[in-house]
Amino acid sequence: MVKIKKYKGQKKEVFSIENSEIISETLSKSEVFINKNKNILFGILSFLVVSFLLFSFFNYFKTNQNSIAQEEMFQAIYYFESDSLVKALNGDGNNYGFLEIIDEFNLSEAANLANFYAGSSYLKLGDYNNAIRYFKDFSSSDYLIQARSYSLIGDAYVELGEYDDAIIYFKKAINYQPNQFFTSHYLLKLALVYEELNDINLALDCYIDIVDNYKESVEYQISLKNKARLEGKI
Repeated sequence: MVKIKKYKGQKKEVFSIENSEIISETLSKSEVFINKNKNILFGILSFLVVSFLLFSFFNYFKTNQNSIAQEEMFQAIYYFESDSLVKALNGDGNNYGFLEIIDEFNLSEAANLANFYAGSSYLKLGDYNNAIRYFKDFSSSDYLIQARSYSLIGDAYVELGEYDDAIIYFKKAINYQPNQFFTSHYLLKLALVYEELNDINLALDCYIDIVDNYKESVEYQISLKNKARLEGKI
């Protein structure tokens, strides 16, 4: 059934929804398309269903892993804070250490944090290569702890005498969301490395940065003295 309407002398066809021939033709084309491509469509549908199920399972598994890992890590943190660093790393036979948590629960946030604790433990033990290794495996969006991780990597490189790498990581710490709490501390570390390398101008730049921009920091007074000392040399 076709209706005809007139608009300012023109004829315009308006197709009624009751037109059974048009509906039948449209449905027939859809059926042909589905039959022709049913394997592809079934494959796409199956992929979407499996992907959704895998995603849901992964999220559940990760959440469950993290809950267990956090409970297991409690004793390791206690050992770390008590300076029982070997037990903190390796456990005590009944409780997991940081290294076991990293291995057993590697997808969890707790395992990620265990990397930071493991790096800190190795740094205190004087195993600087392992300290660097675990710090580099750690990642955080927290602006304080991530910058601190970079700074501690820099400390480990200083202990190894690898000053160029130390400079890279102190700069990372300085540039990672600068703040009034810790950035001046990282600048001071960088200045001392430059002084060790006898790069007086770059060391002076660091001291000037602290004096000009971090007047409330604990590093201000020593930076003021070091600035005057280097300016006297120049």
